[in-house]
Amino acid sequence: MAVNSRILVIPDLHMPYCHPCTWKFLKAVKQKYKPDRVVCLGDEVDGHGWSYHEPNQELDSAGPELEKAIRFLKPIYALFPNVDILESNHGSLAYRKARTGKIPTRYLKTMRDALEAPRGWKWHFELTLRMSNGQDLYCHHGKTSGQGKLSQRQSMCSVQGHYHSKFHITYWANPTALFWDAHAGCLVNNKSLAMEYGKNTLEKGIIGCLVILDGVPQLVPMRLNRSGRWIGKL
Repeated sequence: MAVNSRILVIPDLHMPYCHPCTWKFLKAVKQKYKPDRVVCLGDEVDGHGWSYHEPNQELDSAGPELEKAIRFLKPIYALFPNVDILESNHGSLAYRKARTGKIPTRYLKTMRDALEAPRGWKWHFELTLRMSNGQDLYCHHGKTSGQGKLSQRQSMCSVQGHYHSKFHITYWANPTALFWDAHAGCLVNNKSLAMEYGKNTLEKGIIGCLVILDGVPQLVPMRLNRSGRWIGKL
């Protein structure tokens, strides 16, 4: 099997405010597609309790939220011990707050240590992978919500998260090659109070992930029943 022939792209998790079926869904995706590379697009934790925005008083404070987020992440670590993860606005929130407070970075733990992640989890600001079909793939947490724009600016295929309601693949071509740009949705619990900021918007978070098979992207939606739970089928 060629390197990077089966890439799994995990979108925003926002632990501990992820969809309750996230682990079961990702386990089924792993069993079906057998990825040889796993990329997480960031926002692995939410950070509602230490956000710049006014937190909801009904949710956990910062300490309990982080403990719960780590507890929710540990089954994901066991499922995927090797992950390339993108730095993100929620994932890097503690470092941003430290900068606001003028705290030197040497006082801070690494993301791996803070989240008790395995050594195989590696954080990147941006990541470019050579897919098994010979094309390059540019990965970033989120630079633009415009369809096709990131891929065209980078002159390669691209995938990003951040925009929870964006779940699509857009193709474009120049005289010599065919490219695609993808937004991978999210894996959040839209009913959580942490996501209450989106209740008045028309666009809602689309739950799912993305797989790339020999350079060809495929959206994998988490199909939900009337109760908002995964139906158990891909």
